[in-house]
Amino acid sequence: MLMHKRKRTGVEPRVRLDRPQVSVIISTFNRCALLERAIHSVLTQHSTDTPAFELIVVDNNSTDDTAEVVDRFARGDDRVRYVFETRQGLSYARNAGINAARASLVAFTDDDVRAEPDWVAAIVRTFALHPDADVVGGRVLPIWPAPPPSWLTRDHWAPLALVDYGEQPVSITPDRPLCLVGANLACRRAVFDVVGLFATEFQRVKEGIGSLEDHDFLLRVLGCGRRALYDPSITIFAEIQANRLQRTYHRRWHRGHGHFYALLRAGEVERTAVGTLFGVPAHLYRQALADATGWLGAVVRARGPEAFRHEVRLRFFGGFFQTRRRDCVIASRGERPKTLWRRIGVTSARPLATGSAAAVDPGPR
Repeated sequence: MLMHKRKRTGVEPRVRLDRPQVSVIISTFNRCALLERAIHSVLTQHSTDTPAFELIVVDNNSTDDTAEVVDRFARGDDRVRYVFETRQGLSYARNAGINAARASLVAFTDDDVRAEPDWVAAIVRTFALHPDADVVGGRVLPIWPAPPPSWLTRDHWAPLALVDYGEQPVSITPDRPLCLVGANLACRRAVFDVVGLFATEFQRVKEGIGSLEDHDFLLRVLGCGRRALYDPSITIFAEIQANRLQRTYHRRWHRGHGHFYALLRAGEVERTAVGTLFGVPAHLYRQALADATGWLGAVVRARGPEAFRHEVRLRFFGGFFQTRRRDCVIASRGERPKTLWRRIGVTSARPLATGSAAAVDPGPR
């Protein structure tokens, strides 16, 4: 259920809203302290060419002081709107924001970010310079709570939703499938009429991690022949939570990522010339065997970072295998065991280069 809620305070707003050119959407769940700083960073845009924009905060069933935090801003700034979405999940929340948006450009960010002062202006400039682009995104850089451990290199940025593809704009195509993340993503409103909204079957729910709602959306955009673009001038900073500096978090994320990839059925992962066992393409078994061997060798040689890279790929395989085996067993009840091995041929867009799936062996299937 979608509800718009605005408390009557009797206080005249200090900032009144012209018709917005951009609708900024922040989805949030029980993170009111972080949310306050995120809202402030969006509202304090002070580039000389900042367009008129609205900020829609979607409260996804929070039980903390989220509503009060948003109301404090809304009483003094007419650009702020509050939407309450009862269906739990990030895709439900984003879709509620899209449905409430009034502008022709829709931008997404998260409740733990700090937008640069020219962030909204940079989004509009990029769309103006690239009229053929339907989706744009940019850099997501870290604000570390403490110096990161030595193993937490850029190879492990995917679980932190960090993005940096360099200082030059990059076109994203099916042949160059870089990943953009919802913490720093903007779309022409019309693209949702073509490809649909964010899929709820791949969404993050509460504290679940490893989800693929951004990934699936961008695959659908590219699959429809639409263009996406990375532009480093569109920059935000993300507050990295302390628990995300721990290997335990990364292990959980990669296992969850494998689970969601098993649901996604991206073409490049599914394509195989050999077949599947328990619904898992043969090349993933080969990759898992190589990672198991690599992990053991790295442990014996005391190469900790190398061992961890192999380990998280194995965690991805574990999540993928568990989900596929469960689904395959359910689907095959009453059938003979030999039906668990089958040959398939899949043709669709390549998976985006992100997370554990980017490490999947691209060789013969």
